Amino acid sequence: MYVVLVYDIMIEEKSGQKALRNTFKTCKKYLHHIQNSVFEGEITKAQLVKLKSEIYKHIRKDKDSVIIFKSREERWLEKEFWGITDDKTSNFI
Repeated sequence: MYVVLVYDIMIEEKSGQKALRNTFKTCKKYLHHIQNSVFEGEITKAQLVKLKSEIYKHIRKDKDSVIIFKSREERWLEKEFWGITDDKTSNFI
């Protein structure tokens, strides 16, 4: 499946900085970093379960949020860029 993952981590205190750093590192293991707190890419159901369990260890459920948009395939997802068009997931060299 193809997913787009977006997170919002409150960094007002030291625990927030740690949550942000660890969430970023975890997402980077499974998906492509697109922009600030946005990741996307192909992932299996098993990998998505692992990603979710790893992220849950780092986020604070009362302050942070993670949203995952799922699609069967990337081709069913239309991408439109406004401003700088730097498609980091492009397979063309």
